[in-house]
Amino acid sequence: MPDSLLLFAGAGAVAGAAAVGLVVLLRRVLVSSRELGTDAEQATYQTLHLAARAAKHLRGGVSEQDAVKAGRHLKSLLGCDTFAIVDPHGVVALDGDDRLRKSAAQLAAAVHAAGKAQVRRGVGDGVDVDAVAAPILIGKRPAGAIVAFASPVRAGLVRATAEVADWMAAQIELGELDASRTALAEAEVRALRAQISPHFIYNALNAIASFILTDPQRARELVLEFADFTRYSFRRHGEFTTIAEELHSIDSYLRLERARFGDRLRVTLQIAPEVLSTVIPFLSIQPLVENAVRHGLEAKEGGGRITIEAFDSGAFAEITVEDDGVGFDPEVIREVLAPIPGPLGAAGGGGAASGSRSRDNVGLRNVDARLRQVYGDEHGLVVETQIGAGTLVRMRIPKAMPKAASATGPIPASAGS
Repeated sequence: MPDSLLLFAGAGAVAGAAAVGLVVLLRRVLVSSRELGTDAEQATYQTLHLAARAAKHLRGGVSEQDAVKAGRHLKSLLGCDTFAIVDPHGVVALDGDDRLRKSAAQLAAAVHAAGKAQVRRGVGDGVDVDAVAAPILIGKRPAGAIVAFASPVRAGLVRATAEVADWMAAQIELGELDASRTALAEAEVRALRAQISPHFIYNALNAIASFILTDPQRARELVLEFADFTRYSFRRHGEFTTIAEELHSIDSYLRLERARFGDRLRVTLQIAPEVLSTVIPFLSIQPLVENAVRHGLEAKEGGGRITIEAFDSGAFAEITVEDDGVGFDPEVIREVLAPIPGPLGAAGGGGAASGSRSRDNVGLRNVDARLRQVYGDEHGLVVETQIGAGTLVRMRIPKAMPKAASATGPIPASAGS
């Protein structure tokens, strides 16, 4: 065969192989495109992805460091040349041409005053560029502004910038709501700590003093119990604990009360070992025990018995605190657990026979409100009581650690039960 024919045949084979390869490649691209969705679906995904990445940097407001991180994603979202976020004090976080920093601050001040988006032509200092600025409004309060620079600014960018500003306002408002909830939770715990009244401290110290001469060893033990109890109650590391930790503090509390009550206070504990590591809100069992002593048994002639039980129930830990004291009118308990208006409405109290929502009653309703907040309304306290028939309080805690607990840091190791 002539050399020219061989060369032609070889070139044909290579071309054929290339054609086959191109077909395979195109097929893979088409299959891949179908798997990723249509162009519109992919654009929607990209928009949501950028918004989600920006959102996590906005919950704390438009502080400069977080604003810079959010601005990178929002610039891509809007497709502008330069993007700026300006806080209420005029501090600018800018992604793009740094020469536009002064213009961004001026435009933000203008839209703050006007309360609505504005478009400006030829605004750059030495840069031929247009801009659209929109205020970030939470209600009527300005929380900052955004400025998008482009050449030119088209109608689509104007609408998109205004929408992004509204979306940012919603994210910042959610962040403020989260901060308010955190502050409320801390206020509720402070209210529970305040329940450790001077009356209890006075009685505990008097009980310790009564043993100093007659039984010095007992007095030393009670001092240590008092130190353990107060250290736990006023600790500052986290808003969650374990059942074991809480029971350890309750044991210290009851030792102090038994030193005062003597044989008038009897205690029974039935605790399943498998629930000891269950994570619970800090100070959620202890106030119930204090209520049982102070409002159930203290007023009963001859004292009585408190029974504390914790047992495994599948995905839940069941905890009950029962006393055979004076009991309450069920209507009083219903009133105590009813929410009252106001930001600290959930931090009221419960358990006084008079039905008063005074500071003495802070424990029962506070615990109920925090359980509902963390686990849902179906996990509030269940109270069974009747005048002269004692009181039983039951809680049902999911054994899975709540997300809020993991966000507060590690749970302290158990100090005993």
